[in-house]
Amino acid sequence: MHVPLWVWGTTIAAILVLLVFDFFAHVRTPHEPSLKEAGGWSIFYVAIALIFGAGLWAVWGHDHGIEYFAGYVTEKSLSVDNLFVFVIIMSSFNVPRAYQQKVLLVGVVIALILRTVFIAAGAAAIENFSWVFYIFGAFLLYTAYTLARSKDEESEEYEPNFLVRAAEKYLPATDEYDGNKLTTKIDGKRMITPMLLVMIAIGATDVMFALDSIPAIYGLTKEPFIVFTANAFALLGLIQLYFLLGGLLDRLVYLSTGLALILGFIGIKLIIHALHTNELPFINGGEPIHALPEIPIWLSLGVIVAILVITTVASLMKSKNTAH
Repeated sequence: MHVPLWVWGTTIAAILVLLVFDFFAHVRTPHEPSLKEAGGWSIFYVAIALIFGAGLWAVWGHDHGIEYFAGYVTEKSLSVDNLFVFVIIMSSFNVPRAYQQKVLLVGVVIALILRTVFIAAGAAAIENFSWVFYIFGAFLLYTAYTLARSKDEESEEYEPNFLVRAAEKYLPATDEYDGNKLTTKIDGKRMITPMLLVMIAIGATDVMFALDSIPAIYGLTKEPFIVFTANAFALLGLIQLYFLLGGLLDRLVYLSTGLALILGFIGIKLIIHALHTNELPFINGGEPIHALPEIPIWLSLGVIVAILVITTVASLMKSKNTAH
């Protein structure tokens, strides 16, 4: 898949324009979006992602088109699961609803930067070391296991990470918000507000999210352009999705289970691919192993969509039965 430099530049510029637009249209004036506003803009961003995917399909063929849509669906689903953590963090810091859009936008920007770095690192590793697929596959299987296991033990309390604890310990801080400002002056002394601390917490959490998402999408495509755009378009609209889903997040009780199955499936797919390109001397003498057929991308997309549909329907049915 040859992507001209001008296409890369135009795509990145368009994504930056959308982020700037998000700031001026939604974040600059603090407010809590209505259900209608959040729903409308969520549809807008999904439509842009679908149109881009259709264009990619038309230019680079159906195989790459399916890879993009499989990656987009997977990354969007992981983003929704990430919202559970964002809700807990926002609640722990008592962030006023009107200011939460700013926190989320900063989180999206940090996530996009981190994922771009990891995408570049992943592409370089894949280009030079085929055995990295073993590592990606094993990591996804481990992540799937911990995600499935931790769901029943999940705590609703946020534990401050190292960066947050360090900021609280070494920087003068106040417990009071001053609008959506990151710092404020009290008795002539400059102090950080909880708004900065919650952004640090969101940013640090984004690192862990990126570690999960990048190996997952590299299990669906080896094209850096598709990896980048699927991640970027999955992150765009996350702010509006946060407010749209609202209380619905609590009803998606099986979402983590579904994501664990998806990550486990992709992990197995990666290991099978690693066996087909095996170069490790202690595995079959460094010769490829073709005992298991590679999983085609169209089947991967079908499995991912099926798991998400089943887990979503099952979650809503369970929530409905529990309510009664």
